[in-house]
Amino acid sequence: MIADDVYRRGRAGLPSWLTDSHGRRTPLPIERWLGGAHSTAQDIRADEASIAFCSGPTLDLGCGPGRLTEALTRAGVPALGVDTSSVAVEMTNHRGGRAMQQDIFAALPGAGQWSHVLLADGNIGIGGDPAALLTTVRSLLHETGTAIVESAFEIDDRSTMVRWETGDSVGEWFSWASVGVSALYALAVTAGLQVRRTIESNGRVFMELAVHNIERGTEGL
Repeated sequence: MIADDVYRRGRAGLPSWLTDSHGRRTPLPIERWLGGAHSTAQDIRADEASIAFCSGPTLDLGCGPGRLTEALTRAGVPALGVDTSSVAVEMTNHRGGRAMQQDIFAALPGAGQWSHVLLADGNIGIGGDPAALLTTVRSLLHETGTAIVESAFEIDDRSTMVRWETGDSVGEWFSWASVGVSALYALAVTAGLQVRRTIESNGRVFMELAVHNIERGTEGL
C-alpha cells in the first residue's frame, strides 16, 4: 500500500508527493503530519487550536501518524484514530494514541455517540465527495456533537483524481476534493450540520459544525 510507504519514508526523513490528474506535483507535508519534534512552533499552535474544540470523546478520521489522536489522549480526552494505512495505525498506537485500521465509510464503533469528529489536514476531501463524507460524519455524532473540519479561505472547491508518489513507487489514482470555507457552509446544512465557529491559526482554518436539530430548529449545544 502506497500510504504505508509514504509514512515509512516520512519516518526516515524522506519526501513523498501528491500528483493530480493535471500533472501538478506537490510535496506532502509529512513532517507536519508526523508532529512531535518534526513540528514547527506555528504548526503546534495550529494543532492546539484545532483540538481545543474537543472536550469529549473524539473520532479522528484519517488520523495518519496520530499526532492529534496522541495530543487528545495526553490531554485526557478519549480519542480514537481511524486510517486505512496499517503503518499509520501502528505509529499512532506506538506514540500512545489509540487507532484502528478501517475505511472511514465502513461501520465504525460508537456511531451516533461521538462528541466530536475531527477532519484535519484537508481530510474533508477524503473520497472526493464532501457532501457524502459530512453525511457520514453526522451519523457518527451524538445529537449534541460537533465536527471540526479544516478548510482554507484561498482554495477552490473542486474534485479531482490524485495519487501519492514516493522516490520509487507510484500509487493508484483516487478521488479527492478541495473545499473552501464558503462552500462548507452549504455542505454542512445539506448534511444536517451548521457552522458554529470559524478560527484561523498559522494560515490554517478550522470550522466547528454543530448538529442541527431540524424538528426543534436549533443546533446541538
